[in-house]
Amino acid sequence: MFSDYSMSELGAIFAMQGFAGLILFSVFVLMALGLAIIFGQMGVINMAHGEFMILGAYVTYFVSNFFSAFLPGLFPAYFFVAMILAFFASGALGLLVEWSIIRHLYKRPLDTLLATWGLSLILQQFYRSVFGAREVGVTIPNWMMGSMPVTDLIEVPINGIFVMILAVSISLCVYVMMFRSRWGKQVRAINQNRVMAGAVGINTEWTDRLTFGIGCGVAGVAGSAFTMIGSTGPTSGQLYIVDTFLVVVFGGAGSILGTIASAFSISQAQSIMEFFLSGSMAKVLTLLVVVGILMIRPQGLFSLKLRK
Repeated sequence: MFSDYSMSELGAIFAMQGFAGLILFSVFVLMALGLAIIFGQMGVINMAHGEFMILGAYVTYFVSNFFSAFLPGLFPAYFFVAMILAFFASGALGLLVEWSIIRHLYKRPLDTLLATWGLSLILQQFYRSVFGAREVGVTIPNWMMGSMPVTDLIEVPINGIFVMILAVSISLCVYVMMFRSRWGKQVRAINQNRVMAGAVGINTEWTDRLTFGIGCGVAGVAGSAFTMIGSTGPTSGQLYIVDTFLVVVFGGAGSILGTIASAFSISQAQSIMEFFLSGSMAKVLTLLVVVGILMIRPQGLFSLKLRK
């Protein structure tokens, strides 16, 4: 497998695939952070999480077209507006879904899984009916075009660098919200002991709803980032949902640090193996390794310490 390449070529291949893995890692992190918040706090398996991501992608697509048609002078900055709108659009839909569906299914994980899976199918058909079945792409601003040469053999795309910076920034924001904000303290209190948290005055029902909305909003931001590196279609979210659940479970449910470490490990393994093997074989090998590790450590790489 490696004998056909020289050492310099192998070094360049690993560097390029490693950077491609970092871009994939960025999407995984943005997707998995929202899912980890929801699953760790509420125990809800949200099979429609990918569709919340795609809503953010479609919002970005329409904002791109709007700025191109009516505000061409501000077009280079449209993505920042689109990212904010994507967060609020996906978050608002998340609040509505929690109020109308999820709150009636707490402590019924199988029913929640089936309900959100059905919701994902409904949203896919809605996107197909409203936006069409074909994939669409956004126009990338000029400052995101091109690549930066690192060596004679290695170049890294600027839009990929931007997506990675965005993933790091969102991760830091989620960390600050979780460990420095009033909402984060309430979330951690409910995780420790829901009954006692309610007894001391925390509105657990509203905290759950807000948590679900924030998790879906982060998925919307992931959708905005996704438009920078790929096209958007009604079923694009389903391409990432399995890998995202794998990241959350492998990292440890509810652990932000575990989610980031798991996303990095899985994305790098898949990216490098996909160059030398087929994409499906790379996924199979990655899954086998993860399953093997989970058999030894079922709680994942990192686990939260809870009072029993």
